[in-house]
Amino acid sequence: MSEENPLNPLKPRIIAVANQKGGVGKTTTAVNLATAMAACEKKVLVIDLDPQGNASTGLGIGAKERGTGSYHVLIGATTLESAIKPTMVPGLSIVTSNVDLSGAEIELVDQPRREFLLQQALTPSPAGFEYIIIDCPPSLGLLNLNAMVAADALLVPLQCEFYALEGVSHLLRTVERVRRSLNPRLEIQGVVLTMFDKRNRLCSLVADDARGYFGDKVYNTMIPRNVRVSEAPSHGKPVLLYDVASAGAQAYIHLASEVLKRERGLRAA
Repeated sequence: MSEENPLNPLKPRIIAVANQKGGVGKTTTAVNLATAMAACEKKVLVIDLDPQGNASTGLGIGAKERGTGSYHVLIGATTLESAIKPTMVPGLSIVTSNVDLSGAEIELVDQPRREFLLQQALTPSPAGFEYIIIDCPPSLGLLNLNAMVAADALLVPLQCEFYALEGVSHLLRTVERVRRSLNPRLEIQGVVLTMFDKRNRLCSLVADDARGYFGDKVYNTMIPRNVRVSEAPSHGKPVLLYDVASAGAQAYIHLASEVLKRERGLRAA
């Protein structure tokens, strides 16, 4: 593998894309970042952990085609390896989600070590992947905790709107609690500013505030408001396949480059 986990070269790096607030571009970022990383010749697995299943839809897997997925993995009905499906993107696979996952929070609440179910499913790691991207639900419940316990790092999409930093502060408090008691290796890989409109002064103010708060954790790349990004999921495609020349697609290509550069930095540290 050309891009190894800096902590363990035999395991893929696991990055959870998380924000408890909906509508911030979380799934769009997970799908298109994974696609761009695959375009960089990395072997990538997306785990759709959102009951809405939007990452599955965005990668062209219709509801009737999903079969076993992340719900079945969490309840122990199948192995992770058995739930992996190929996508239209070379080098990119997915563990799909469907509405059954919405009941998992209740079904699993009495399970021993319920926060570690995804981590256990990922042990041993699925063969052949360099990166695993987890698309988390817009909440701070048991599914998100499973993602944080399993992950090496979090990538946080932050929408350029009023109250954005206030909302993400709840996520950061949860990260600190997880780090203290469940997963001491968890780190913030980075914060990506989404839905940026350079014509809107508020967007620029939010971006400045985010950089003041998070410092160099904020990626240089900002994802613009872009109609092609919005249209792509309805066609069952990542924007990089729907319109690679669009501003949104190019932004995700640059974001993937930044993410991989940070990963190389971790490896060299």
